[in-house]
Amino acid sequence: MELNNIRPAVGSVTRKTRIGRGPGSGKGGTSTRGHKGAKSRSGYKHKVGFEGGQMPLQRRVPKYGFKNINRVEYKAINLDTLNQLAETANLEKITLADLRAAGLINKRQLVKILANGAVTRALAVEANAFSKAAEKAIVEAGGSISKI
Repeated sequence: MELNNIRPAVGSVTRKTRIGRGPGSGKGGTSTRGHKGAKSRSGYKHKVGFEGGQMPLQRRVPKYGFKNINRVEYKAINLDTLNQLAETANLEKITLADLRAAGLINKRQLVKILANGAVTRALAVEANAFSKAAEKAIVEAGGSISKI
């Protein structure tokens, strides 16, 4: 194979169909547009969502609910999960990096600690938010919290 004899695969390259160039082309006459009507004429534009006069879908379906653009979404992690992580990895301080390494969160998630379960050791916990009950439970167990 040389550069002067490289060719595309057979059937991969096709010529553009020349429409409206007489009966011999097979695409003359109506130029594949059918007979009469707005769609056959030049300058035809349809309105987005127009369904031929029938009530369009976006008007048939009712409006519902709303999305708060200021919502902050947290990944919830319970005290029993923190306790288990501290015991298996033998940690005194739990940071977001530790939670990421354990596969509990990904790098974009914010973390909120919730009070389901119990803490059996003094832990220094670092997170984005804490519930009041979780905060109380960690401090009572002799640990500390720090909000990021």
